[in-house]
Amino acid sequence: MELTNINEINGLLLRHGFRFSKSMGQNFLTARWVPQQIAEEAGIDENTGVLEVGPGIGCLTAELSDNAGKVVSVELDKRLKPVLAETLEGRDNVEIIFGDVLKLNLRELVEEKFQGLTPAVCANLPYNVTTPLITAFIDAGCFETVTVMIQREVARRICAEAGTADYGAFGIFVNYYMEPELLFDVPPSCFVPQPKVTSSVIRLKKREKPPVNVKDEALLFKVVRAAFNQRRKTLVNALSSAFGNLTKEQLINLVEKSGFDARIRGDNLDIVSFAKISDEIYALNSSDL
Repeated sequence: MELTNINEINGLLLRHGFRFSKSMGQNFLTARWVPQQIAEEAGIDENTGVLEVGPGIGCLTAELSDNAGKVVSVELDKRLKPVLAETLEGRDNVEIIFGDVLKLNLRELVEEKFQGLTPAVCANLPYNVTTPLITAFIDAGCFETVTVMIQREVARRICAEAGTADYGAFGIFVNYYMEPELLFDVPPSCFVPQPKVTSSVIRLKKREKPPVNVKDEALLFKVVRAAFNQRRKTLVNALSSAFGNLTKEQLINLVEKSGFDARIRGDNLDIVSFAKISDEIYALNSSDL
């Protein structure tokens, strides 16, 4: 069965009485080159244990199965159980788990399912849970690579540089732990039903160490969030709202001490610059103890 052939997809879904769920963000691929290229660009081989999320009818799952040592695919929609039983029949290195991946302990899952294999994520993610899913993959700390198809807008935010319109807190978070690479775009015409936006495939490679050393990671991300929660304001004014224990004069002094004009806005700072600000706040708070 050709799992990206629209006629075969329609016949398959009709046989099982399946209808698309808009709330689950279901869009199935109808272009064979897409799952092939995703699996190829992900660098999957027999030594890789792949976590997939949202297999749909299994077109990417099948490609991953052909290359990986093992594939564990987590699907929220239990209506797809008979569909996947048919499309993935005979693939002994594939295991389907029906449930919410955001409720799973990913580190425990990897330890249980991928012994002796290099863990990786490869998936066509539902748009509506892209950010929490990528966050969960990074927080788990056990995946060497994360190769996912997501909304192009989100992919561009992850890869954006300081001073650009797409630059933001989530991109800084991702770049602190991973090295992102934008691979290729996938137009709406490659899906059924067709989404209203273009998709992009992005690969995140786990960093051996963060690009900058900081005294307190939690404090760093608090500074970053504060800067982008009020990105139209100067960094000093944005920090005033988040750090009520510090006076405006103290904030001006620490921004200038870090080597920046007190009128600078946070969206002009790269991660190294944010680390300088964060460490100055850490030092100031520590001196008050």
